[in-house]
Amino acid sequence: MNKEKRNSTIGIILIIILFIGSSYLVQNHIDFFTNNINTGIFGILIFISIVAISIVLAPISVIPLFPIGIGIWGWKITAILAVIGWSIGAVIAFILARKFGTKLVKKIIPIKKIHDFEKKIPTKNVFWIIVLLRAIIPIDGVSYIFGLFSKISLKKYTLATIIGLIPFSFTISYFGTISYYYQIPLILITIIIFLIGLKIAKNK
Repeated sequence: MNKEKRNSTIGIILIIILFIGSSYLVQNHIDFFTNNINTGIFGILIFISIVAISIVLAPISVIPLFPIGIGIWGWKITAILAVIGWSIGAVIAFILARKFGTKLVKKIIPIKKIHDFEKKIPTKNVFWIIVLLRAIIPIDGVSYIFGLFSKISLKKYTLATIIGLIPFSFTISYFGTISYYYQIPLILITIIIFLIGLKIAKNK
């Protein structure tokens, strides 16, 4: 395993650990969160803003915050808010990449990774590749990369992003309601299924 794959694996494991830890805290101390966090429109706007910023300032992950939202608004509302926030962030990143190009993106993503991604940008099934990527990776520099190197329109990119984010957001949000004892195997199984789907799409 090379350094890049090792770092990615460590990052995923860390996110899973933080998600499960957050679930544990919320499930056992829900009163603390509901009493100390604004649960109205202001709290909703803050949650959406944080999720959107996490995309623009890649590769920040807000997934460990999901259990807090789930404890306050329920898993369905949290999933909807996540889709809204991630979609807004993805569109902003896509537009920034189209407008300012590599000069801006290299400040967010290492130049070597930019060139590596450029070689991997597909020429066929771009719409569905984006759907699958969003179903697996709502974070990192996907929006910047497609804004830089693909010819897909903003309208199609936005639609593909939303379609891909819906199953991911609802799945992760639902996992936040499950006992933390069962979250690890379920999350890992879901990741494997999505990775298999991505590989099949790339081979078409």
